[in-house]
Formats: sequence, structure tokens, C-alpha cells
Amino acid sequence: MRLQERFTHQCLTFINDPQLIGNLWTEIHEKYAEKGRHYHNLQHLQALFSELDAVKDRISDFSTITFSVFYHDVIYEATSKANEEKSAELAVLRLQKLNIHQDIINKVSEQIIATKSHLRSGDQDTNYLLDADLSVLGKDRETYLDYTRKIRKEYAVYPDFLYRPGRKKVLQHFSKLESIFKTDEFREKYENQARENIKWEIQNL
Repeated sequence: MRLQERFTHQCLTFINDPQLIGNLWTEIHEKYAEKGRHYHNLQHLQALFSELDAVKDRISDFSTITFSVFYHDVIYEATSKANEEKSAELAVLRLQKLNIHQDIINKVSEQIIATKSHLRSGDQDTNYLLDADLSVLGKDRETYLDYTRKIRKEYAVYPDFLYRPGRKKVLQHFSKLESIFKTDEFREKYENQARENIKWEIQNL
């Protein structure tokens, strides 16, 4: 399903206002298409939905997680350490316009914030979101290499002597986790390869 179609269909379950929904989609599209977004773009959203669709029967509230995917990187600046918080804040403001119950909006905000540290959550739906977001770590080496190049481009503002230590710190954070992936499905599918990829990147930074 195309991203715009998916977003529109999701919104229509809460409000019948094509103009509002269209405006919200335009904003999302423009944000993820911003210059400098080499990885955290619309293709990233499509990749997440591909992963989540495959385990849809295991997710209790696919509606909520859908909004979380669309808004989790809506604000993305390489020099900022508050992208997740800003993305969550924008999501709250926009979803309120759709007359969505506040409990759902709060859950979306919590799920977006969770993508900052990627620590195991007590909410299994959130764990599926986190795993989908990190699934690229467990892809084949060629795909992973392409991902690392795109991330480097997004952080082009930083010279190597600053980027490499920062990137290594992020990778070591993941490698020290008892399990990078929180759900059985993603762990079985991606855990081993993710650890190999991370080890390889650290050695080559």
C-alpha cells in the first residue's frame, strides 16, 4: 500500500475531512523529503511498514503504531539531540486535529520517544516498532553498507574525527544490549547478522 493511501485510510477512521487529511499528509511528505535526508526519508517509512505488515497479526493496535511510524522521524536534524521529543510534540498537535482519543495520542507519543534509546518496553507493540526501526542493522552486508553511507551523508556537517567516535558510541550501545531485538520474530530473523554488521562497522570506522 502506498504511504499516502495508508495515511489517508488511517485518518478516515477518525474524521471525514479530506482537506485536513491532505494537509497533514503534505506536511509529512515535505518533512521526510527534506534536503539532507538520505536515510530517514519516505523509503525508511516504507521499509518499516513492510516489516510491520509481516507481523501484523502479532500487533494489538496497528492503528496506533501506524501513526507512530509516520511521525517518529518527522523532525530530524543531525545536529539536534531532541528529534524524538520534537517529533512526538508535533504528532500530538496534529493527531488532536483528527479528534483521536487522547489515550491513543499519548501512546503514539510514548512510542515515538521510545525510539530514542531503543530499550525494551513493557508494551509489546512498542517493541515491534523498535525492532522494525532497527531491522536495517540485520540486513545483508551490501544493504547495511548502503545504510551506513546514507547515515554518514546525513551527518556530513561533522568531520570524521567527530563523527567516528559518535557513531562508534551508538554502535557500542547496541552491541552491549542483551538482545538488540526485543521480539522473537525479529530476534530470530536479524539478531546474529546485526551483531556481525555492527562489529564489522566498528572495526572499519
